[in-house]
This record gives sequence, C-alpha cells and structure tokens, in this order.
Amino acid sequence: MRIDIVTRESAFERTFSNIVHLFFEEAEVNVVTPEHTNDSEKSDMTIALMYERTGGGRLEAAAALDVEAERRRFTASHTRTTEAKEDDEAVRKHVKQAMCHVLLHVLQQYTGIVQPWGILTGIRPTKLLHGALQQGLSKENAHRTLREQYLVDRGKIELMQQIVDRQLTMIPDLYALKNEVSIYIGIPFCPTKCAYCTFPAYDINGRQGSVHSFLGGLHYEMREIGRWLRERGISVTTVYFGGGTPTSITAEEMDMLYEELHSSFPYADRIREITVEAGRPDTITPEKLAVLNKWNIDRISINPQSYTQETLDIIGRHHSVEETVDKFWLAREAGMNNINMDLIIGLPGEGIAEFKHTLAETEKLMPESLTVHTLSFKKASEMTKHRGDGKYTVAGRSEIESMMREAERWTKLHGYVPYYLYRQKNILGNLENVGYAIPGQESLYNILIMEEMQTIIGLGCGAASKWVDPSTGAISRFANPKEPKAYNDNYEHYTKAKIEILEQLFGTKS
Repeated sequence: MRIDIVTRESAFERTFSNIVHLFFEEAEVNVVTPEHTNDSEKSDMTIALMYERTGGGRLEAAAALDVEAERRRFTASHTRTTEAKEDDEAVRKHVKQAMCHVLLHVLQQYTGIVQPWGILTGIRPTKLLHGALQQGLSKENAHRTLREQYLVDRGKIELMQQIVDRQLTMIPDLYALKNEVSIYIGIPFCPTKCAYCTFPAYDINGRQGSVHSFLGGLHYEMREIGRWLRERGISVTTVYFGGGTPTSITAEEMDMLYEELHSSFPYADRIREITVEAGRPDTITPEKLAVLNKWNIDRISINPQSYTQETLDIIGRHHSVEETVDKFWLAREAGMNNINMDLIIGLPGEGIAEFKHTLAETEKLMPESLTVHTLSFKKASEMTKHRGDGKYTVAGRSEIESMMREAERWTKLHGYVPYYLYRQKNILGNLENVGYAIPGQESLYNILIMEEMQTIIGLGCGAASKWVDPSTGAISRFANPKEPKAYNDNYEHYTKAKIEILEQLFGTKS
C-alpha cells in the first residue's frame, strides 16, 4: 500500500511516517510537497497536511484524507494559541503537535482504530511524566498536558502514574543519580537464536575460541573502566549482565567474570543491584547457580516466553516447558530469591487461550517479577524476514489487546504492580511492554535504563553505552562492535574511546 503525505513540513517526515505506520504497518509512506504531487507514482491514499498562523498567536492545522478508489474523504482541524513570548523552537513544537493531531484524527476516522497512546511514537512515555513533575507541574496539570498535547487516553496516563510512583518509591534519589553510573555487560552467545531476536547473539556451540578471546577483551574493559571510575570516586549503582545469554559460558568463566567485577569496580560491595540474565533455561546448571551464590547474586531472569511447547519449537527456543519449570525450582532451591520471568504476547499461533494457559502455569511458580512483552517485528529478525510467507502467523489487533488486558487483570489479582514500561517500533497493536513486580522486588536497573537518569556504560560485544550529561541531561550513545571477531580485534580502541567520553562528561582527575 502506498500513502502520500502532501505537506510543506518535510522536516517532520519521520514523525508523520511513524504515525501512519501505527495504522498501516507495512505501508510505503512518501512525503511530497504540493508542487510535486504529480511527479510520483499513483498512491492508494493521499493525506494533505497544512497549517497557518493567524492573528493573536492562533495556529490552525488541517488534514484531508482521500482514498480515490473508495471515493471517500475525511477531514480534521485543530486550533491552538501560542504565547507571544515563546521562541521559534517552542512554536515549531506547537506546529508539529498540531499537525500530528489532525493526521491522527483523520486516520482514526478512516480506520475506526483509536490509538490509546495518541501521537506518542517514542519508546519511553514515562519520561514525559517524570520531566513534567521535575519541572514542578502538579500531577493534574501533567496529566492534562498528556491528554491535550499528546492525546494519550486516561487509562494509559493512570498506568504511567502508577509506574512513576513505584519508581520513586524504589529509588527515592532517582533524580539525583546523575553523578553515578550503571554498568551493562553484554555476553553475545546463546544456545540458539530465537526467531524474533535481533540482539547480538551467536550460537555458542563450536565457538569456544571466540568465547575465550571475547572474555579476555571483556576483562580488559572492566579493569580499565573500573580503574577510571575508582580514581575519580564515581560509584556504580547497578550492574546488569545481558546478551545473548550470560549463562551460556561455563561456571568457571562466570566465576572469573564476577571476581573481576569485584576487584575492578569501585565500592563493589555497595552496588545496589546485580542482575544476571539466565533467560534460557537450558543454560542453567547447579554449578552455575553455586557461582551466583558465591558472589551474592540472587536476581536472575529465567524466561519461558510461553508455556506452549509448539510455540517454543516454532520460535527456535530449544528447551522444553518442563525444563523451564524444573530450572525455576532448581534456582529457587539454590537460594535465588529474586527471579524474573519474561512472557511474550502475540507469539506465532497463540491467542487468548494459549496466553491464559501461560499465565496459569506462571501462577504455579509466582516469580518475584514478570515482564510482559508484546511481540515486535524487528527489522532484522528471522520472524520479520518470513512474515509475508505465512510461516509466522500472529493474532489480530483486538485479540492482542485482549491478551494485554488479561495480563493487567492477572498481575493485579496476584499482587504485582507495574514499575517500568517501554514501547517498540512495529509492536503488535501499538501497545507496550510492561514490567510488573511484587512491591519491593522491582529491578533498579530496568528503571534507570528506561528513564535515562544516569549514564549506563556498556561493556562487551554489542554493548551500547548511553551517556547522560550530568550538567545538561543531554543523551548520546556509543556502541561496541556486534560481531565477536571485530570486538576481539578492537576492544582496546573502544575502551579508550569510552574513557575519553567519560572524561568529557565527568571531568578529568584533579
């Protein structure tokens, strides 16, 4: 399907395209100026977007959606008043929002689909609410801004407020952690690669040489970054071992890695939380659990995704449902007292009945936290590559929404509270991923990474650093190579580059 957006505001092309894709995921969207509407191929739908500024600071935006084959037209308009004292940047923000309003309205009219997140297409909605509260707005006024400027519905705003309240309960000094850092350590190996995955993850079988070389580079990064932090007295708030699957490596390799953590990072005994993703149950052994116990690490993830064996086979998770349950109890008996489990709504072949079955099986285990993901068709995943050939058939929007409501009902019934939220591009139903936890068992790292309140230093293959300037709050990113050989050949260079950025952010030693 080809959709042309006719407008003079080409600077907003990406935002306009993102809103259209909320309704038509696979549409080809072209933004053209009025002078060039006849220069392109014939479109299936044309949407004209315009605005004008009139006297008294009034701003008027309008949209007209035409579907020639159906001989139908839909229109929308929006008027708002800008303050005389506002600078050009603020006025441009009003222009952008007004045009997004009318674009959303005509698409909702045509499709009959109401977007509960309004014109928001970013992945961290709760950042908006945190920002408003930090600026001194009351909850009432912050909520009004979300409704009126971004068209977010009341249900989603209530969810956002619940999450913000829990985050500030768990981390009362959340807004004051800009002078500390957290650490993400990426282990890029898995037993197999799941069909929906685009993380740096390589089949560990037969790659032991790459694993050894990689771990040597990772230890080097940890030592050098740790030394820099120690010399400047910068504390580490949390550490998160992700991947890939960090428990893919051997128990001996895990032991040496955690020893490096404690010897390299400053004030290691004061780190508030250390998490190890043990997401693939087929990587968990008594020996590895003993190593976690040795280093007092009791927050891990054991991720079933689904409790339907056929689904696990389709998506490439080479473990059984029974193995997930067995490894959960093995971890519990070994002293793991804060276990997270991930579930995915909308996996191929699954509907509300299968998801209810997954929740019923989860009820037998009652992990401390539960992250409910909505399936996203990520661009480079195996699932996306075969989306059009019928290999991976997924539920429709209404059933996806029913599954999300069931997750909300089930978690509330069993005493879980939502504590973090994020969204993704091409997520089914334009919904969200929500982390739930028994109160007091929330993951601090998940809060920090989502709300972008402090620098996260990424170490390891494919690990991305997210730099948050302590003075301005400006955010930038820096990523290590995703491929193990490229990482092994260049880890010294990337370590040096990260230290140079840290010196710019936090200042050199006096």
